[in-house]
Amino acid sequence: MGVMDLIQNASMLDSMISTVLFDFGGVITTSPFDGFANYEKEAGLPEDLIRKINSTNPDMNAWAQYERNQITREEFLELFEEEAFALGYKVDAERVLQCLSTDIRPKMLNAVQRLSDVYTTAILTNNLTEVSEDDTQPEPSREHLGSVMTVVDAIIESSKIGVRKPDAAFYEIACEQLGVRPDQCVFLDDLGINLKPAKLMGMTTIKVVNESQALHDLSNVLNFDLS
Repeated sequence: MGVMDLIQNASMLDSMISTVLFDFGGVITTSPFDGFANYEKEAGLPEDLIRKINSTNPDMNAWAQYERNQITREEFLELFEEEAFALGYKVDAERVLQCLSTDIRPKMLNAVQRLSDVYTTAILTNNLTEVSEDDTQPEPSREHLGSVMTVVDAIIESSKIGVRKPDAAFYEIACEQLGVRPDQCVFLDDLGINLKPAKLMGMTTIKVVNESQALHDLSNVLNFDLS
C-alpha cells in the first residue's frame, strides 16, 4: 500500500460516522401531529390548522418563542390563540399543549440503547420550557425524556439553549458540545425542514416516516443490524 493510499484510508476513517443524533417527538416517540389532527377533528377545525399556525411567521410566532424560552406559558397561550383568531378560528391553546402527549416507540428506544454502547448519541429537540417543581401542569412533551436521559451522551434542548431547529446555530452548538464535526454525524428527524440545514453542514440525514423505516435506513447507513 502506497503513501497516498494510507493518507486516503486515514481520511476515510476520520470522516466515518461516530455520532447518531435523534430528534425526540416523532422519532423516539410517536408524533404530536397525530394529537393535533385528533383535536382538529373533535373541535371541527380545518385539517392541519395547527401546523398552519405554527408555520406562519415561523421564527417569531408563539410556538417559536416558547420553544426558545422567550415567553412564559401564559404568554404562549394568549399569543397562540390570538394567532388562531387572526386566521379566523377559535382554538384552545391549552388543549393544543395537551396534544403533545406521546408514546415511546419501544424499538427505537432499544436502538438508542444499543447504539449508545458503540456510538456517541444525543437527542436534538425543539421543546418547551421546563417547569418548576410547584407547577401543576408540566409540559407533556417532556414526559419521556427521562427514558433516554441516562442513555445518551447529551440532550440538546431549544428551551435551554435559546435556539431552535432549523437554525444552523442549533446544530453547531450540538456539534461543539459533543466534540464532533457534522460529517461524522447521522441525524434523524421527522421534518424535512429540520434536516435540510443539517445536510448542508455535512451530516448524513434520515427523514423518519415511521419506526420500521427509520430503523431500516439507519441500519443501512451504519451497517449495524437494528432489527
